[in-house]
Amino acid sequence: MDYLPVFLDIKDKVVVVDGGCTVAARRVERALSAGARVHVFDPAPCDEFREFLTNPKVTHFERPLVAGDLQGVVVAYGASEDTVRDRVLYEAAQSRGVLCNVADVAEYCDFITPSVVDRSPLVVAISSAGTAPVIARILRARIESLLPPAYGRMAEFMGKFRAQVLEQIKSTRLRRRFWERMIDGPAGDMFLAGDVKGATQHLNSVLSGEGGDDADFTRGEVYLVGAGPGDPDLLTFRALRLMQRADVVLYDRLVGKDILDLMRRDAERIYVGKLPDQHSMVQEDISQLMVKLASQGKRVLRLKGGDPFIFGRGGEEIEKLAENDIPFQVVPGITSASGCSAYAGIPLTHRDYAQACVFVTAHGREGVLGLDWDVLLRPAQTVAIYMGLSSLQDLSEQFVLRGANPDTPAAIIDKGTTERQRVAVGTIQNIHKIAREQAMGGPSMIIIGDVVKLRDKLKWFSESDDTSFAMGLGAQESL
Repeated sequence: MDYLPVFLDIKDKVVVVDGGCTVAARRVERALSAGARVHVFDPAPCDEFREFLTNPKVTHFERPLVAGDLQGVVVAYGASEDTVRDRVLYEAAQSRGVLCNVADVAEYCDFITPSVVDRSPLVVAISSAGTAPVIARILRARIESLLPPAYGRMAEFMGKFRAQVLEQIKSTRLRRRFWERMIDGPAGDMFLAGDVKGATQHLNSVLSGEGGDDADFTRGEVYLVGAGPGDPDLLTFRALRLMQRADVVLYDRLVGKDILDLMRRDAERIYVGKLPDQHSMVQEDISQLMVKLASQGKRVLRLKGGDPFIFGRGGEEIEKLAENDIPFQVVPGITSASGCSAYAGIPLTHRDYAQACVFVTAHGREGVLGLDWDVLLRPAQTVAIYMGLSSLQDLSEQFVLRGANPDTPAAIIDKGTTERQRVAVGTIQNIHKIAREQAMGGPSMIIIGDVVKLRDKLKWFSESDDTSFAMGLGAQESL
């Protein structure tokens, strides 16, 4: 992060705008909307200033700014398009500790003016740190369409109950939970539907303890969430909502930093990752820890790579939760076979190559390789192997020994869907040698079957900047 995002209180404080062009007019407009008193310096401001010059909070000086004009000022904007005036303004601001921003002159900017979505008192500010303002404007337009004006009015309405909630609910954690349940529940729904009276009655009934199930917001629960194969863009909307709601997160090694950065900032993070034969925490202890934390009234996020119900041991974990009467939700994620193969340009099924796909893991309960080879060797079928990198040589040998054509195409997708994705293509006879030569360290998906032949046809999509193929990664290394 190149800049610290803050919202500055400038109500009834002096803001200076040096310049009289359209950009200067926009600076004046923004400062006035935040309640500032604005001093404008320019001999001949443009027509867009007419509406502002009669505003009682605007003082117009028909001359360029001089250093002494910054006495008692909190923010100074330069928009004169005059290099000499810009330098005078910036040097004067620096000597007096005034925050300065000169339009289109990066070296004269202490801060960046973001694109803003105004749903007061809700305000969303978007910045690209000055590198791509067009992207910031596009995002602003998208957020504008997604955030109805009624949300601002709802924030103002809910704010009327703030003092009462502070008085009645002493715990910061429980207050947060109360507001989440009210805003993302019946009270919020009623307000957005125009039923202000109903929303008021519901809030009052919950605060008085008469709100039924909604009044019990102290109970802990567990969210079992699939984080997908690695790319944060593949998270579901529901996963993101629960990530922002959780008090504590238990995460494994397949969950990258980019995904963890989407968590609520003050949530406790506990690493429970596991490598083959190197368990940071055994599964039984992880399940018991979820029960313990939820029993303390915490909302626990169990964040798993891929999908929790596809080789993610999610079934074992919810068994433990059910035994202890802990409420839970399960949110599916894009499983690694689907995500990684798509990003590598290898379809799992194709009517000319494979009419079925089977998912298997090379690791059982005790780490033993035990596979149903009669099922795996069926024709016109794709085999997607999870957690098979460490036993890849044994897998290759067993496929050939049990009658598979040694020239059957095979691919390894290492660190799939991430910026470090690598794809190696070979045959079931030599794929383990390629993996060793290329020092692939995992996590990896292994795809076996004739569909791998399609990578040569589709590779130009997956290695281009064409995001229509769901890549979004730019160039990838092809081995």
